[in-house]
Amino acid sequence: MHAEPLDILLDKIRAGDLRAADEVFLAYETQLRLIVRRQLSRRLRAKFDSLDVVQSVWTRVLHDFRANGCRIAGTDHLRNFLVQVTRHCLTDRFRHFRAALEHEQSVEEADTANTAASRQPRPSEIAQGNELWDAMLASCPPKYHELLRLKRQGLTLGAIALATGLHEGSVRRIIRQLARKLAFPPNELTA
Repeated sequence: MHAEPLDILLDKIRAGDLRAADEVFLAYETQLRLIVRRQLSRRLRAKFDSLDVVQSVWTRVLHDFRANGCRIAGTDHLRNFLVQVTRHCLTDRFRHFRAALEHEQSVEEADTANTAASRQPRPSEIAQGNELWDAMLASCPPKYHELLRLKRQGLTLGAIALATGLHEGSVRRIIRQLARKLAFPPNELTA
């Protein structure tokens, strides 16, 4: 479609030609997007694009033309009208996203010291612990399994000695032997 002088296109718009309205709008699109971009902060650009606002301008203008007829006197009046509608649409977007912007916080701004880390072990840590537990049970005689269960529950050496009837020194010695066995498996000692 060839570009016609704006005054001729305005006459066609007044006559109800929507194709002419498309051409007029495309003629002003870059200017309107520039107006919007100048007003958008980095945080707002993450919410919407300048084209979103310009498209809402187009929707409002077309609705107004259909409902009220085209009352545009000339090119200067049209440009001022489109700029004004663009500012109104942009203000509507600001209002819409105001609450979200006030409450959201970027990762860089977040106070990581006050963010509580989970005290629960990760699944991989649970799996590794279960593997170690199985290896410990497999590397010691069944008569020491109860001693290991009590140690796993967090009991002190003295409490384990009382529960098993062993001397505290014996409990310490058995646990050290099991730890050495796990740390240095027999196939590593001979290699």
